[in-house]
Amino acid sequence: MSKKQKRSLVDPTSLNPRSKGTFQVIIETPKGCRNKYSYDPEQGIFTLRKVLPEGMVFPHDFGFLPRTLAPDGDPIDVLLLMDVPAFPGCLVPSRLIGVMEGEQLDGKKKVRNDRLIAVAELSHAYQDWKKLKDLPDQFIHELEAFFVNYHGLEGKKYKLLGCKEAKIAMDLVKKSQKAAARTK
Repeated sequence: MSKKQKRSLVDPTSLNPRSKGTFQVIIETPKGCRNKYSYDPEQGIFTLRKVLPEGMVFPHDFGFLPRTLAPDGDPIDVLLLMDVPAFPGCLVPSRLIGVMEGEQLDGKKKVRNDRLIAVAELSHAYQDWKKLKDLPDQFIHELEAFFVNYHGLEGKKYKLLGCKEAKIAMDLVKKSQKAAARTK
């Protein structure tokens, strides 16, 4: 990039994952959207990665935690609960309440694909959800069904291994931060 060219966005993957006691979740795909967006670090912009079939949408905002690296090679995924959808690239201060541990099978290759579950700090609707146990059982069943179908569209199988509380999620964050630091 020449000195005259300026980037239009700060690279969200380089931000600190925590600030003032909260986690900084970067939104990739808003709730209710059929389009799956992802951040392309080479171009420094969010790009359209896929379109879900008619009638299938993301049930909640979906994003990532900066400066982390999950076993699938991307920053660790975050399912964010908030009142209304955000937009791609939006930073949302959030509190971690747990993790959905999952595994996907792509042919014969098994890859862990966990999703942190967080609540937006400014949420009114989810303000009382402080722990994973606060979520209704039906909520988890519906999320599992979404991810099974979502991965099935790509010919992959997804299996929910379990849901764990915030302490396990925090351990996962620390592990993914160390993995990201080793790749620098």
